Amino acid sequence: MVRSNVFIRTEKHIISPSSKWFSMLDSFCYLSKNLYNHANYIIRQKFIGERLWIKYKDLDKILKHDKTYPDYSNMPTAQSAQQTLRLLDKNWKSFFKAIKDWKKNPSKYLGRPRLPKYKSKDDRFVLILTNQNCRYVDGKIVFPKVFKGMTVIPDFADLPTEENENKDSVKIFNSFQQIRFIPQGTYIVMEVIYTIKAVDLKENNGRYAGIDIGVNNLATMATNTSEPPMIIAGGPLKSINQYYNKKHAFRQSLCKLSSGRNTSHRLERFTKKRNRKINDYMHKASRLIVNECVCRNISVIVIGKNKNWKQNSRMSKKNNQTFVQLPFARLIQMIEYKAQEKGIAVVLTEESYTSGTSFLDNEPPTKEFYNRKRRIHRGLFRANNGKTINADVNGAMQILKKEFPDVSADGIEDVVLRPVIVISA
Repeated sequence: MVRSNVFIRTEKHIISPSSKWFSMLDSFCYLSKNLYNHANYIIRQKFIGERLWIKYKDLDKILKHDKTYPDYSNMPTAQSAQQTLRLLDKNWKSFFKAIKDWKKNPSKYLGRPRLPKYKSKDDRFVLILTNQNCRYVDGKIVFPKVFKGMTVIPDFADLPTEENENKDSVKIFNSFQQIRFIPQGTYIVMEVIYTIKAVDLKENNGRYAGIDIGVNNLATMATNTSEPPMIIAGGPLKSINQYYNKKHAFRQSLCKLSSGRNTSHRLERFTKKRNRKINDYMHKASRLIVNECVCRNISVIVIGKNKNWKQNSRMSKKNNQTFVQLPFARLIQMIEYKAQEKGIAVVLTEESYTSGTSFLDNEPPTKEFYNRKRRIHRGLFRANNGKTINADVNGAMQILKKEFPDVSADGIEDVVLRPVIVISA
């Protein structure tokens, strides 16, 4: 089997305050914040006073030999200190890039870009450990001695390697890269970064899938094969979002009355919990879609996505709130990288005129054939001969037709009328 390029993957683990490692990691993230602020102070003073920028290499030398404020040497490892300085250097590069663009196009900005800010006194900052600090040995990641015996068994330990390659697996573990500890208020997210080798894209076998993204139906997938279309319900996401908006508004009003502020640690925890629920549902939905495409031997997935579709949304106020708040672009990204691991190509196409043209009548998705009145109540679309079809299934097939105009309804009219509705769990 011929292998393609190396792909970067991330797995996340939540370290809660009940973990025996939390206190230690929290203190390290605090030290990372101290170093970030110390380094940022040196750069800001030099830039404000002399209009000079101290870059990473010079900054590293200055802080490494600073005996008065030993924030550099207080870090758990020298490499972790260097990674903190690299992040600061990246922020300053972004600042200079923004200033340059602001001078050319000031209308794009609300104001002049500001210097990178300091972190607050009680804040925490990211701690990064590279594979020079951590070693991946015998299926587990071993940390330096300063981490007091901490070890992690990553999920990728179950992946085959080139030495013991499993022919049934499409992912081959390549190498461990780094670990990031990201403070998130009351907990810490540990991100394990690694690379895999995935299969090459399949040859075009004429078996395609079209996906229509929506609110009531999160994703509707229809294929040009004999299998029935599949609809992943959007109801669970709508429920999560509706509950969040209701409770958030209530808690925010209490916060405003008690402290005069619009936010609190409790509200932040509530928002992060909601985001995790939505992210989990979308991961399961995208995995279900890709697995189904593998079972159907699909070689290309076509997804409808319009530029600025949220900014130009014309939905009702109630549906628009849900549509704007849900991260549909994230869902598309999940489908893309999971399909990539299976050797399935993903194509994004704009979806204009797909909802008002008829797939059963073999109409191309163009303005000439557009007639939205044929889309009737309860998500049904009526073809010219009076036959009804699920409106989102019709849209998914027309999205498919955007990329492959020769796709027709021959032999699959009966199938597309009976979509399978799935609630991802």
